[in-house]
Amino acid sequence: MLALQWGTTMPEGAMMTTEMDDGCCGASRRRFLAAGGIGLVAAVVGGGTAVPAAAAALTEAQRDAMTPDQVVQLMLDGNARFAAGEQRERDFLAEQQATAGGQYPAAVAISCVDSRTPIEVICDLGLGDTFNARLAGNVVNDDVLGSMEFACAVAGAKLVVVMGHTACGAVKGAIDDVVLGNLTGLVAKIRPAIVATDYAGERSSKNPEFVDAVARTNVVQCVEQIRERSRVLRELEEKGAIKIVGAMYDLGTAKLALT
Repeated sequence: MLALQWGTTMPEGAMMTTEMDDGCCGASRRRFLAAGGIGLVAAVVGGGTAVPAAAAALTEAQRDAMTPDQVVQLMLDGNARFAAGEQRERDFLAEQQATAGGQYPAAVAISCVDSRTPIEVICDLGLGDTFNARLAGNVVNDDVLGSMEFACAVAGAKLVVVMGHTACGAVKGAIDDVVLGNLTGLVAKIRPAIVATDYAGERSSKNPEFVDAVARTNVVQCVEQIRERSRVLRELEEKGAIKIVGAMYDLGTAKLALT
């Protein structure tokens, strides 16, 4: 991440390039950090006081002490570690055991089914850190909206993330007017982004820049759809209880940037 203090808001489009210093908070915090992910860092409460973790997974108190902006920061920070090949070591079995009796994810993400884009991996997260929904083209439908409402209004997640990615096959299919069973209806949800994309070059699926431009527009439109179609999430965001953001993941650089 950028060298930001807790509670500092990231500029839109910024990429995080350095990681948090785990300082001298003791062996328990270092062990906690070693497992990686949102649930595996110290949460910060009023006045910037670090609360060292005491378990191998995010607790309800730690999750609730974080602001939505801090959750964004943690995810981007994890991605910076991933892109640099410096992921935290973690014990997945310990995380599984720590979350078996309950979970307190800090975020809910909708991303593409592309095998190269699991958000838990590219943001260096652990078990219990995020709720995840994956659909080709990271499109929004009623079931996804209901799942997000559960994650935030019932389970207490602080952040909704729509993550698109470069070279998206679903976006290419929408540009090419693909017709294939149920996929036809799915790519139709992406087509409005094609029309809305202001691009002067070749508007073809063979043009990687255009494909990525449409993918970015699709993310922006999906964020707008969430606010428009979910009164529950819109009101939570208006109250400051959650934040709804879009992001793009670059397959070539492994970096995540806010849209």
